[in-house]
Amino acid sequence: MSFTAVLATSLVAGPATAHALADACALTRSAVHHSEGLSSWNGTYPRPHGELRAVMAFLSFPDAEPLDTPDELVADHFPDTTEYFTRASYGKFRLRVDPVKRWLEMPADSTTYGIGRDWDTALRAAYLSDAVGLVDRVVDFSRYDIVYLVADPNAPGVDSDATKVVNFDQPMRVDGTDLHRIVTVFEQRPPDRSVLAHETGHVFDLPDLYHRPRSGTGDWDTHVGDWDLMGSQFGLAPELFGWHKWKLGWLDRGEIDCVREPGRSAHLLVPVSAPAGRNAPAGPRLIVVRTGLTRALAVEARAATGNDAATCTEGVLVYRVHSETPSAEGPVEVLDGHPRSGACWEASVYPELADAPLGVGERLRDPESGVSVEVLGTDTSGRWTVRVEVEPEPSRVL
Repeated sequence: MSFTAVLATSLVAGPATAHALADACALTRSAVHHSEGLSSWNGTYPRPHGELRAVMAFLSFPDAEPLDTPDELVADHFPDTTEYFTRASYGKFRLRVDPVKRWLEMPADSTTYGIGRDWDTALRAAYLSDAVGLVDRVVDFSRYDIVYLVADPNAPGVDSDATKVVNFDQPMRVDGTDLHRIVTVFEQRPPDRSVLAHETGHVFDLPDLYHRPRSGTGDWDTHVGDWDLMGSQFGLAPELFGWHKWKLGWLDRGEIDCVREPGRSAHLLVPVSAPAGRNAPAGPRLIVVRTGLTRALAVEARAATGNDAATCTEGVLVYRVHSETPSAEGPVEVLDGHPRSGACWEASVYPELADAPLGVGERLRDPESGVSVEVLGTDTSGRWTVRVEVEPEPSRVL
């Protein structure tokens, strides 16, 4: 069987492997793609700790002369992408990119590959086969944790809606290294804001949080709105949810309050986007209430700092996490603290959820779990005092 044929039969999600995390509030990983369960880590994904190295290669085509230089395309994404992750991880992770500073010409015209969002599997396999074979002539893949393949944005066959991470069920073996996934970039200039940070999130096993309408028309941002980069790269508050920071290992267990018993409990929340360090306020950044075998309610504070500097609303955000729900089908749902209003109408990707956070004196009850969240106040350090009430439910299975 040819290399292209092998690729055509293996472009699907990889299997999960286990590295157990024992915790009463850590949902069990399910078999769905990019499960929000964090009781284990899928070992085929690199863990974003310390420094990871990425290679960025630039692909041209015989049917177009590049109008941009590789340096210009690198500057479209870096250092912004590195800085996003440095802030989000509280300095625990740094992404380093090594660009191949010349164009590498593909063997076929751009129009022959049928590039598109819903890409024909065989044509996509042919593209990847040609691209990886070409890049392998100048790159030692064994040196890198992440691979970005950037197509000439001006080539006639390049569709800017096709940027995505391609996962392999059976990894490609190149230079003695298994490639489990590749980021294929087909952005026009200027590219979508923060698009590479979003795609890199998938490299770390984070799901799409947007909702893709089955009819092809409608609003994509009804589940999480502006909150979290994995919902929309255009969001006003793109900081990753505290749940994702826990999943990636950027929140220590001491920064998470796990509510296990019925009754009331008080918590002093530090905003998830606030910098860490010696002078940072003390306290948890995430509250988790386990509400079922595959469900949890998460509570965190959001403030106009760090990656959330452009947000137009601040307060306490409440959301559901479902570990059995696959990527792009609603694994996270933000609960709207103000369901009869909206905010940021000129800039928000979904104004109805832009004012979702609770302010001081406001309360929300989740009808799915019966858990209530009330904001009691703030302090001079920017922390939010939150009261969580869990109703006794004998039938509730944990």
